[in-house]
Amino acid sequence: MIIEKELNISAKNFYDKIIDSVVFDIRKATGKDVKRSQLKNFEYIKEFSKINRAKILIEDVVPNQVYQFRTATTKNDFTVRYEIEALGENRCKIHYEETMKSYGFLQQMNDAVIGIPMSFFKKRNFKKMMEMIEKSV
Repeated sequence: MIIEKELNISAKNFYDKIIDSVVFDIRKATGKDVKRSQLKNFEYIKEFSKINRAKILIEDVVPNQVYQFRTATTKNDFTVRYEIEALGENRCKIHYEETMKSYGFLQQMNDAVIGIPMSFFKKRNFKKMMEMIEKSV
């Protein structure tokens, strides 16, 4: 899934919001305070419930330009990448890309059937999230 959206917010402000959220998520999942300079290649386990957890690896961090992470479970491997392009002092363009690899034939079929209708809702929710970030600055 690929989404591009222009926002009335600086690239730095958008990046700061994303990274602040990442640092908060790491603290909540691990109890560790991680500095921004330590994020690249940082890996941690996040528990969603007693039986659902995932390994998260932050793969790429370029201040005000790129944030990429991978989430691995026993069923899937998700990669999410944000590319941020400054368009001016208070404007930026966000290129969001999400890819998923499923393990096993049944999981692949399940994800294919569910993925098509879900992508509509994911895109809509992503755009709402972008608008909330834009308004929060």
